[in-house]
Order: sequence, then C-alpha cells, then structure tokens
Amino acid sequence: MLKSSHRLWAGFAIPGTVWLIALFAVPFYVVACVAFGTIGPIFRDAVPQWSPLAWDFAQAQQIAISLAAGPLQGVALRTIFYVACAMVVCFAVGFPVAYYLARHAGKQKLMLLVLIIVPFWVNYLMRMLAWVNLLSTDGLFTRFMRIFGINYNWLDGSPVTVIIGLVYGYIPFLILPLFGTLERLDWRLVEAARDLGANSWQAFRLVTMPMSKAGIVAAGILIALPMFGDYYTNDLLSRSPSTEMIGNQIDFFLNASSQPQNGALLVLALSIFLLLFMSFYLRSTGQAARQTTG
Repeated sequence: MLKSSHRLWAGFAIPGTVWLIALFAVPFYVVACVAFGTIGPIFRDAVPQWSPLAWDFAQAQQIAISLAAGPLQGVALRTIFYVACAMVVCFAVGFPVAYYLARHAGKQKLMLLVLIIVPFWVNYLMRMLAWVNLLSTDGLFTRFMRIFGINYNWLDGSPVTVIIGLVYGYIPFLILPLFGTLERLDWRLVEAARDLGANSWQAFRLVTMPMSKAGIVAAGILIALPMFGDYYTNDLLSRSPSTEMIGNQIDFFLNASSQPQNGALLVLALSIFLLLFMSFYLRSTGQAARQTTG
C-alpha cells in the first residue's frame, strides 16, 4: 500500500520534472556548450562544443579576469551597488507596508492588497514607459520638482532613476511574501514582551524581527535574483553606458555583437554568483525549519 502511494506521488512529480529538464536544464547546458565552445575560423561566430570533455576554458579565464580587474569590473560592481541600493529602499518602503497590512489594516486589508496587486495587471513595459513620460524634461514629476528648485535630467544616464525603476518594478514581489510571513506570526508573543516591560521598539527588534527572519530572507532573494539579470529597466530609463549593468552586457553580447560566447560566459558567471544567495536562503530556511521542529 505504501509503495503504491509512493508511486502515485512520484507520478505527480513527472510533469514538473519534465518541465524543468526541457526548459531549464537543457537550455542551461546549451549555454554552457556555447560558453566553452570555439570560435568559427571564417565568420568568427560561436561554435557550440557539445562534449564536456572537449570544452575550452581559455575564453572563460579572460572573462573572469575582466570581471575581477578588467573592463567588466566596473559593470559588475555597479550592478551589485544598484541592486543593494534598490533592496535597501524596497525594505525601507515595503516592510512598513507589509507590517501595517498584517497587524493594523483590519477590514481594509483586502482592499489594500488589491491595490498592491493591481499594477501586475498592466504590462511591465507599459509601466516603465509611464515612468519615462513622468521623468521626461516636460514630464509631470520633473515640472513638480522644479517648484522646489530641483531641475534634474532624470533620463540622462542617472543612477538614481535606474534604482527608482528597479524599486518600482520589484517592490510588490517583496511586500507580498513579507505580508504572508508577518500575518502568520503569533502576535501574542509580542504582547507578552510588552507585558514584561519591553517598549515597542524592543518588542519589534527582539521578537518580531527574529520571527520574520525567514520571510525577510525569502523576500530579499525573490527580488534580488531578477534584479541582477535586469536589463530592460536600464534600457528604458537610461540607455547610457555609465549605468550599464551585467544584464545589459549579456544582452549586448548575445544580440548586438559577434561575441555570443562572451554573453554565455557572463550568464554562467552571474548564475554562479546568484548561487551564493540561494545557498544562504536554503541555509536560513533549513535553520528555521529545525528550530520549528525542535
């Protein structure tokens, strides 16, 4: 009986497994074959090397050197800086919103959640183009800021604009999982801390934050991963070499140059870097699970 039940649940996993193999594992292997392949002698195009035993790592070494201390170092550091700033702003804005929804929204909770989700109904490209109109020289936001004496060209390669675009594009993905985590907290523990003499800040720091750690890490990972590969936000709001991110370099090498091998190598380098975030997330969730069961 147990064996048949095991086969039944294993059968349910087959479609998802096939999906991951066909749309993730196989394409990722193709990217690796392009990255460690060779360059055609005539047209200088990338020639995939399908056998891992024949992979050539010479170009990978060049890309690694370029990322560590070469032309791509500035792009890599800029990407990390933009994502870090965007995440700080997302948490500064999103955590209070999620906390209010979970703790104090009351009957307005459903309406506020709908207002957060509504932007998802509009295409991301259209929402970014709306920002372009707002931030243009004659845009509503630019004219409003001139009232306070701020005359700034927001769309002329401004890092601030790129960071604002990243925050706007991904902050809903942070608020919703944070809200889900905070809503499940046992608020009686917070009240107990207050009864024992803790003030509001101490109760928040010593009780609420530790209990919501797993949700905070999950929400941060959820927005950090796509931010690192984002290129269209930068393209729409800046289009300047001074604000290029790794995603823009990958897009350039794959679609606008004769060096797709470099683009494939950058994809692999970015994937390895993001594995660090995923390992931290898995470690945090594992520790939280052990503490819960313990």
